[in-house]
Amino acid sequence: MFTGIVTDVGEITSLTPTAQGQLHRLRIACRYDRATIADGASIACNGVCLTVVASGVESGKTWFDVDAAAETLALTTAKHWRVGTRLNLERALKIGDELGGHIVAGHADGIATIISRQDLPDMARFELRTTRDLARFIAVKGSITLDGVSLTVNTVDDVTFSVLIIPHTLTVTTIGGWRAGSEVNIEVDLMARYAARLTEMK
Repeated sequence: MFTGIVTDVGEITSLTPTAQGQLHRLRIACRYDRATIADGASIACNGVCLTVVASGVESGKTWFDVDAAAETLALTTAKHWRVGTRLNLERALKIGDELGGHIVAGHADGIATIISRQDLPDMARFELRTTRDLARFIAVKGSITLDGVSLTVNTVDDVTFSVLIIPHTLTVTTIGGWRAGSEVNIEVDLMARYAARLTEMK
């Protein structure tokens, strides 16, 4: 479980696909303390919960390895990740941690495409398009997770929606590099999903 509050931006330093292309072993460099990363730990990478299978320190910098399986490669932007790709990272929530964003499972529901970016004096506005299946869970002033970042929905129009990003978030996450045409991982709000399911069962 996560909160959508990014605690580091990592970088993929190696990527090794299997012969069948069903699994990618990724090595990600980060600023986390190596002593705090245990094998089997969960780390959200651009909003995708991945399991640490190895970790270490090289040239004074911490690294950890994760495996991206076939379903992850099919349903998320992990299919586009390459050596040098920067990823928003978040460690799993611990009991007693501050819940600064909203409850995030780290199970990306799919991909949203950025339609436009508008740089304003004190923030940036992004308009995105998603699928109709996911759009029904998105509401004005509701929560949304994009590439692992907890955000508030600004506007909704059918299958498109917009978010406003403050300068701090643009600086400490990968959002500053988003452009029209970019694809991002999307996780809809869990509460919205459960509410929709309860409605369907009536």
